[in-house]
Amino acid sequence: MEMISIKSPAEIEKMRAAGRLTAQARALAGSMIRPGVTTAEIDKAVRKFIVSHGAKPSFLSYNGFPASICASVNEVVIHGIPSHEKLKEGDIVSIDVGAYLNGYHGDCAATYACGEISPEAQKLIDVTRQSFFEGIKLARVGQRVSDVSHAVQQYVESFGFGVVRDFVGHGVGREMHEPPEVPNFGAAGHGARFQPGMVIAVEPMVCMGDWRVRVLRDRWTTVSADGSLAAHYENTILITDGEPEILTVDENGEPA
Repeated sequence: MEMISIKSPAEIEKMRAAGRLTAQARALAGSMIRPGVTTAEIDKAVRKFIVSHGAKPSFLSYNGFPASICASVNEVVIHGIPSHEKLKEGDIVSIDVGAYLNGYHGDCAATYACGEISPEAQKLIDVTRQSFFEGIKLARVGQRVSDVSHAVQQYVESFGFGVVRDFVGHGVGREMHEPPEVPNFGAAGHGARFQPGMVIAVEPMVCMGDWRVRVLRDRWTTVSADGSLAAHYENTILITDGEPEILTVDENGEPA
């Protein structure tokens, strides 16, 4: 089994700072989403914001990724490359962002409405977000990683939506992706036991229809195989002696 990093109090303070900046970048992106705006414009603003705070966009050039955010519209689940195509009324837009500050990463995502959206699309966004919170109820010392996974899947599937299997959450720290993997599906009672000082990104990726996805020829853009709408929600969390602490929160201590 790969070694899971346990963060020291000093490292945790740095991760709080990275997480706060990352959450602020996500909020900036979310505030820009409206009809007529392009995701390339949002990407440019987020990159400028992160750099202005002495940090680096975690995603930019990561394995060749060409932008500072992933901007995934409608049936795009994750890893959407920002473009010059204008957003339209009724679109839903998933923004995933990471910031690297003082040697540590923050990582978070959320799905936003572009203008007025359908009740069905809003339900998908709401269920995806809430599934994260249902999952992290079990992110406590003594529980296992797959206890979180199982809780996410149970909640999502109770609404008839599909939980993506091909991509999973992960540890976060000096590297953007560290052990352990944190799936959003599976039976409870498996995987590493949570310990204080573990930091993970829990990130449900949910399709309105079937859970299967396919990656387009650009090797990044990942869409629902059946063309149904998709949503994504993610925060970086710290395992403590009590309730988990969400690190990707804004200056008021609130996640997206």
